[in-house]
Amino acid sequence: MYSTAFLFRIAKMISVLAIGIMSLLIVIGNTTDYYTNYYFVAHVMKMDTIFLNSNVHYRSINNYTLFHAVYIFIIVMEATMTFFCLKGSWLLLKNLKSDAVIFQASKNWSLAGLILGIIICFLGFEVVGGEWFVMWQSSIWNGLGSAERIVGFLVLTLILLQLKDEAIPK
Repeated sequence: MYSTAFLFRIAKMISVLAIGIMSLLIVIGNTTDYYTNYYFVAHVMKMDTIFLNSNVHYRSINNYTLFHAVYIFIIVMEATMTFFCLKGSWLLLKNLKSDAVIFQASKNWSLAGLILGIIICFLGFEVVGGEWFVMWQSSIWNGLGSAERIVGFLVLTLILLQLKDEAIPK
């Protein structure tokens, strides 16, 4: 049986790889089925399905050029996250049996990808979409549950990645 230290390294690499694959699938979906999530972004920004008596309708934006710009920006951020996580998981795999210092040093791309994911899902969807555009008031265009699920996995992987790496017994 492999050592616990080695198995934790595998868990770290697989977690980052899984996030990279998930974000790759998101990017593929957002580019091959562009208008499905474009309409999501547009309705959130238009705030056209929030409570009618809400006093925050002044925050709504109704500019189709801006909808496209924001959505394309999100896709570019997701693609960058994908690259960072896939490259990071490759570096972790490549250094799986290296000493602890080298393995620790190979985490930078993974960390950058996870941080970018937190920016997208927490800052972008939870803070801006959920609170500024009050997405939580919409029963139709509400992605907070999905964003919370992804943020949870990102943060858990971030914590896992930062657990101290021990030397692998030879």
